[in-house]
Amino acid sequence: MSGILQRYVLRETLQTWLVVTLVLLVILLTNQFAAVLGDAAANKLPRGAILQVLGLTTVQYLTILIPVGFFLAIMLALARLYHDSEMAAMMSCGIGPAQLYRPVLTLGGVLALLVGGLALVVSPAALRQVEVFAAQAKREASIGMLQAGRFVSFADGKAALYAESMTPDRHLRQVFVQRRNGDSVEVIVADEAWQEDVGDGVRVLIFARGHRYEGEPGDARFRLVQFAEHGIPFELPAAGPLKLKPEALTSAALLSSANPAYRAELHWRLGVPLTLLVLAILAVPLARTEPRKGRFAGLASAVLVYLIYANLLAAGRGWIERGQVPEAAGLWWVHGVFLAAAGVMLFWQLGSWRAWVRGPGRQVAGAGVGP
Repeated sequence: MSGILQRYVLRETLQTWLVVTLVLLVILLTNQFAAVLGDAAANKLPRGAILQVLGLTTVQYLTILIPVGFFLAIMLALARLYHDSEMAAMMSCGIGPAQLYRPVLTLGGVLALLVGGLALVVSPAALRQVEVFAAQAKREASIGMLQAGRFVSFADGKAALYAESMTPDRHLRQVFVQRRNGDSVEVIVADEAWQEDVGDGVRVLIFARGHRYEGEPGDARFRLVQFAEHGIPFELPAAGPLKLKPEALTSAALLSSANPAYRAELHWRLGVPLTLLVLAILAVPLARTEPRKGRFAGLASAVLVYLIYANLLAAGRGWIERGQVPEAAGLWWVHGVFLAAAGVMLFWQLGSWRAWVRGPGRQVAGAGVGP
């Protein structure tokens, strides 16, 4: 009987976790999609990498959402059982608070392995790839991303380009360019313009059917040149090594470094699967509600507990970076505090559960005694 009930709790928790995690992921990705489009429009990301960046961002979000979603799923699933008096029926069959941990921690163990792999390996790799995309966009932006209807700066800000329209093959129509060369100013007006890569880190901006004006501001003497085709070469900046943040470094690099910021990041990654398990242990006693109360009665307190937990982890990480907490202590003390709090609540609830079970037993035994 207990095995059937535990599988029932496991199924309820798993279904709720899938729904909660998916809803939270959709909300976050909706906001991130607008941010990625804004970065692409500002030439901070290549336009062809928008979907890839969103996919990589999803991996990073899952590292956070899986523990939070599991915590809320346990709360919602068990609260429903309490609200519908199903938990009372389970208790009458000998299923107490401690027995609920078997299905919860079975699923929690699998998710902890998953989120541990994401935090230690996959998420840093995804962030490194995003940094590569950003560096690529920054390098290409040095000659300007050809766009119509707006001024585009290139050549380290020494030149500006404007075009009225763009053809499907990315040729600009009715082009205006102003470029400074020392004290002189060069203005080009052309019917058409496009870019060509000539190799060795050099690109050429080619103009067709136009005029070029050269001279110094304030001087009435200007040089006028009419051309059928005219090119301006631009050298791309050398692609130097990426300066990665600690969040994008491999876990092996963090482990071999004595930098406090790197050690703090390593403790953060190691704590992600542990956070999931601690939240799962906390959720079981927090989910207990009276049948007459609403299903979401304990959700506010659960969210408050999570916010305190997350803020303490963030504060502890900052203290490690500044050397205010011994590196050996890391973030383990934060997990220990909340694990101890879960133990206190569980101990109190186990005493209440035993009293509840023994009470009806004595009443039933007493009912059979009499003349």
